Amino acid sequence: MIRTTIAFLLVAVSLSATAQTIYKCVDENGGTVISNTRINKECKAVVSTPENTLPAPAPRPRSAAANPTPADFPRVAEEAQKARDNDRRHILDQELSSEQRNLDQAKRDLAEQESLKLPPSTTAGVDRLAPYRDRVAQHERNIVAIQKELSGLR
Repeated sequence: MIRTTIAFLLVAVSLSATAQTIYKCVDENGGTVISNTRINKECKAVVSTPENTLPAPAPRPRSAAANPTPADFPRVAEEAQKARDNDRRHILDQELSSEQRNLDQAKRDLAEQESLKLPPSTTAGVDRLAPYRDRVAQHERNIVAIQKELSGLR
């Protein structure tokens, strides 16, 4: 009797994760059969679970309050931080003006190369201009990145 009960519990626990309803049946020979389908009219449902037993947990938003700054964490004085921010703004302004000059020069170089006449039978003319166009595009991307960095300052 104890073996049958233990066997029943083990089967019920292992099948409950995959089947919705588990039945305990008695077969023609009088033996106990545990199944996820009814074998005959005398089968009794022993475990019945809904399709999803638990709803999915809601995602927890991460915030600064969830991870407070430790008390012994080094802090910067407000005036020192303002001075650092001003230095950073000044450096970025200098980089922006330098990139603008480099872009102007790259555009002049590209225009100069485009004005040169090559024989129409050569395909080198198109390939020859690619590095100049790439240089112009690179300086334009740098300017956009610096402007984005500047807009993020306080």
